Amino acid sequence: MTDISSLSLSELEATLLDMGEKKFRAKQIYSWIHKSLVESFDEMTNINKDLRNKLGESYYISQPKIIKKLVSKIDGTVKYLFEFFDGNRVESVLMRYKYGISICVSTQAGCNMGCKFCASTKLGKARDLTAGEILGQIYKAQNDCGERISHVVLMGMGEPLDNFENVVRFLNMVSDSDGLNISGRNISLSTCGIVPKIFELSELDFKLTLSVSLHAPTDELRSSMMPINKKYPISALMDACRSYTKTTGRRISFEYTLIKGVNDSKEQAEKLCSLLKGMLCHVNLIPVNSIKDSEYEKSEKQSIEAFRSYIESKGISATVRRKLGDDINAACGQLRRESVNE
Repeated sequence: MTDISSLSLSELEATLLDMGEKKFRAKQIYSWIHKSLVESFDEMTNINKDLRNKLGESYYISQPKIIKKLVSKIDGTVKYLFEFFDGNRVESVLMRYKYGISICVSTQAGCNMGCKFCASTKLGKARDLTAGEILGQIYKAQNDCGERISHVVLMGMGEPLDNFENVVRFLNMVSDSDGLNISGRNISLSTCGIVPKIFELSELDFKLTLSVSLHAPTDELRSSMMPINKKYPISALMDACRSYTKTTGRRISFEYTLIKGVNDSKEQAEKLCSLLKGMLCHVNLIPVNSIKDSEYEKSEKQSIEAFRSYIESKGISATVRRKLGDDINAACGQLRRESVNE
């Protein structure tokens, strides 16, 4: 069975012609999947039954099942545990802002990057998600909440640039005027720093916001937290980031998780400012999430504010990420881990 949700319109047209069908049928089917967000071929009322049956024999629509749904009583944030056709589970988080509704989606079932502060990596990676499965998280959440999702963050489970082909296909499809038509400027992609793929992404010029998980200003400290740094050290990562801003004209957001006694001192702030000096960037400070079996603790509020204040005093834009869904552990990875251990 093939995931029809991952086929572009041109690929779907070729598929329908090979089946002996008229080309215009492809656009009808594509619209049903990517605009009407149907979950079965039977819902396609202007497609004849014979064609619907033929499609059902070889293809499936990859909207996942909702296995668990948690809704924050504090701010309305919704955390979903989704299950795909093969039993693999991922998490997505729907967040409400003044500018609209944003969703944080997963790009892999699990993760192989091994970052010590992240729950998603604890069970390793089961597999990559298809473009249709990444889209399916948005579609399922939008059908469930009954409101249009206007912003997308690729910052859930998995490393997007480790699933490059499927993520690029997803980016082309989610911004398609025949689909959800979400502008690249309303999309953020977070990476732990796969340097060659950052260069490739910059050439594609999606106009998206690139968020780089930095979390430390020195190789020794970053390597102790993020194994990827041993392959692509900070100097190589900074070269790729500078090239990205030059090629795209887009500001990079550096994610910096603050961990008590590890990377939250004034000395670390000074080194971070030296590293980022002159770069078109923003620093997003993130108090670390408490996860089971982790030795890391959240920095004190006073330390977080002092760190932010120092960075801004050096002319670098910095904010502390507003914590949403605090009462439902809205950071990705924890629900899946719990469900596997049930």
